[in-house]
Amino acid sequence: MTSPPAAGAAAGDAEVTWFRECFEALHGNIGRFVRGKPEVIRLALVCLAAEGHILIDDVPGVGKTSLAKAIASSIEGGLMRRIQFTPDLLPTDVTGVQIWNAESREFEFQPGAVFGNVVLADEINRASPKTQSALLEVMEERQVTTTDSIPYEVPRPFIVIATQNPVEHGGTYDLPEAQIDRFMARLHIGYPRYEAEVEILANGARGVTPRSLSPVVSISDVQRMTQIVRRIHLAPALLGYIVMIVSETRRIGELRLGVSPRGGMALAVAAQAHAAAAGRSFVKPEDVQALAPYVLGHRMLLRPEAELSGATSESLLGAIMTSMPVPDQRVSSY
Repeated sequence: MTSPPAAGAAAGDAEVTWFRECFEALHGNIGRFVRGKPEVIRLALVCLAAEGHILIDDVPGVGKTSLAKAIASSIEGGLMRRIQFTPDLLPTDVTGVQIWNAESREFEFQPGAVFGNVVLADEINRASPKTQSALLEVMEERQVTTTDSIPYEVPRPFIVIATQNPVEHGGTYDLPEAQIDRFMARLHIGYPRYEAEVEILANGARGVTPRSLSPVVSISDVQRMTQIVRRIHLAPALLGYIVMIVSETRRIGELRLGVSPRGGMALAVAAQAHAAAAGRSFVKPEDVQALAPYVLGHRMLLRPEAELSGATSESLLGAIMTSMPVPDQRVSSY
């Protein structure tokens, strides 16, 4: 692979073509195991390329863990870590701990489970708020700061895929707003269609697992993909379009909390990754529109009376998107 161009340079056609080839190779490889969910895989890979974290809110047994394992298995040298969140999980189990070394007579940092490329935080809402908060720094800043104020960077790329069960609420803790806001997208996998479920059962009967997948890209390839994403052209008109959308969510009476600037930034970067996956070096309004429900929906928190009246974040966002003037299609010019 040739070395990436200098930071700040716009992504060229050859780079975008290469990006799309890597993206499609990952998509096809993961699709060999995660059957019948091509759009979910595509959205997850958009987040991977944008280095954005994913919250999968769905019932047990639909493939949340399999998706994370399949992503990690498709990356050569990719390190997956799984953290089973339980009420007795400690923050140091997640981030790491300082241990006294008698020989060197000094403390040494032992990395926790969060030091990986793909970190599966399974049933994240079953851990206490204290333990959940251990993820706040690393999800935002890609580092862990110990009690002696020394920061330790996690490997790159770094993505947290967290799951929670929307049905069983016994012994769970609601994710705080600060935690929710750190997830780039919230996805729902859903039950597979008949044909896909037959294939899933056949794979299970043959003993096929995500570890059966061969890697199709390297860690350095994924790192370069994340660099290319940041250099996909995003016209000022589209930046204004995103700001108008997120600003409008803060004015709706049905919401007690609208979308933060971090949410708008996440939508912008996700749109860049979505455009690159389509083989374009520039973002279109369609990229923003396609991703807005997944990136903004979980950041829109309804008032209790609005929920009782049947309002949803999806319906409110849909109304905003419909009423918002779309920028001129000629947004690809530099």
